[in-house]
Amino acid sequence: MTNEELRRAATEVRKGIVTGTHAAKSGHPGGSLSAADIMTYLYFEEMNVDPSNPAWDGRDRFVLSKGHCAPGLYAVLAERGFFPKEELTTLRHIGSRLQGHPNMHDTPGVDMSTGSLGQGVSAAVGMALSAKTFGGDWRVYALLGDGEIEEGQVWEAAMFAGNHDLDNLCVIVDHNGLQIDGPIEEVNSAMPIADKFRAFGFHVVEVADGNDFDQLRSAFAEARATKGSPTCIVAETVKGKGVSFMENQVGWHGKAPNDEQYAQAMAELEREA
Repeated sequence: MTNEELRRAATEVRKGIVTGTHAAKSGHPGGSLSAADIMTYLYFEEMNVDPSNPAWDGRDRFVLSKGHCAPGLYAVLAERGFFPKEELTTLRHIGSRLQGHPNMHDTPGVDMSTGSLGQGVSAAVGMALSAKTFGGDWRVYALLGDGEIEEGQVWEAAMFAGNHDLDNLCVIVDHNGLQIDGPIEEVNSAMPIADKFRAFGFHVVEVADGNDFDQLRSAFAEARATKGSPTCIVAETVKGKGVSFMENQVGWHGKAPNDEQYAQAMAELEREA
């Protein structure tokens, strides 16, 4: 896809995020919006997937380790054709396939149930090891938050991945600088992120603008070309990207837009479509 086609798809994904959280009257729009371009690039350009056969054995795997950003994953899966976009309005409703955190048993396209921070990347490491052990040629991608990497389990998983040369694993850190309690440097900073992953044996790609498709294209190409070690892409993003009043505002980590805010957000996104 061209960058313009990716941009349009990402705008539709952002509309889906806003629509879902508004309908649920709860959810996590901020981090979903910051990672929308990353997930759009993965599902529309990078990963080998088949929406008509979500459980295909040969597919690339994606693990949303920061599982609270499920509205973003659901929006991109719907846009890619895994299920109807109309379902986004059922987010967090009783009986819906789209619950507050991803559920691999109910939702087409979800490869791992996640939500407890730090655990998703461990599952991704296991998937990558499985491919190496049993001759699978799929790649595994895991998206983490920069607040999430304060969890110790992340570094146990990183140590294992580096020690076992899992070059079919690509970890992406959505580095938007904000977590639920405030700026990461005021809560429990994991900086310098890149140096930490290098210390655990990762090849690291630092992306100055993780909302830019040229930079994402280059980073994922470098990750795919890297042999002998896992890759970590540290992507600087803007929390709430695409909705003016949500951008860089920690309060939008886990708050749904009301009717007026929904209308404003959708109008802004429609202008970008």
